[in-house]
Amino acid sequence: MWSCRARSLLCVWEVRLARFLGRSLLSSNAASGKSIEPQCWNCGRAMGAGRGDEFFCAHCRALQPPDPTRDYFSLMNCNQSFRVDIRKLQQRYQQLQRLIHPDFFSQKSQTEKRFSEKHSTLVNDAYKTLQAPLSRGLYLLKLQGIEIPEGTDYRTDSQFLVEIMEINEKLADAQSEAAMEEVEATVRGDFEKAKELLTKMRYFSNIEEKIKLSKTPL
Repeated sequence: MWSCRARSLLCVWEVRLARFLGRSLLSSNAASGKSIEPQCWNCGRAMGAGRGDEFFCAHCRALQPPDPTRDYFSLMNCNQSFRVDIRKLQQRYQQLQRLIHPDFFSQKSQTEKRFSEKHSTLVNDAYKTLQAPLSRGLYLLKLQGIEIPEGTDYRTDSQFLVEIMEINEKLADAQSEAAMEEVEATVRGDFEKAKELLTKMRYFSNIEEKIKLSKTPL
């Protein structure tokens, strides 16, 4: 019982490192060139904006490969923000699984079967990432070119590391449910602080957009 709760607490502690990156969100994105309209692998025609949805060729209806440049927010029809409508996210997830789940491609070509598996994996990853506040916030950081390496004390001040050591010691010495709950209450409070900081990323994103617009020639 203790090991399960300990793992849960350790996951929460890792989140606290995100607070040191909150002020770095004004990093600029690299300029991208003009995109080339993709062609269907099956019929060779330009995908265009014909009938049907974005996952299938508008002409021959063959399932297309996942777009490697598409982020999770776009895939799940969500605004690129820390606040996400979970109900709509679930609806989008269910909608996509009805479209691209491998079970629906058992009688299709090997190519479409392979694409279906890739789509399904991507949708599952996107859903899991955006559903949880922590992973959603860290993914927002990742889209800005900021990542927190796992298993490191990335740009963490010494005082914070001492605090983590003290909490670990309390956890190791906890011999009762009450003692464990005391440790858990401490880290949960810090998790809420981290959540507040991640929420502020929305404002940094707005500032970044204003900066981009101000640099765009009229």
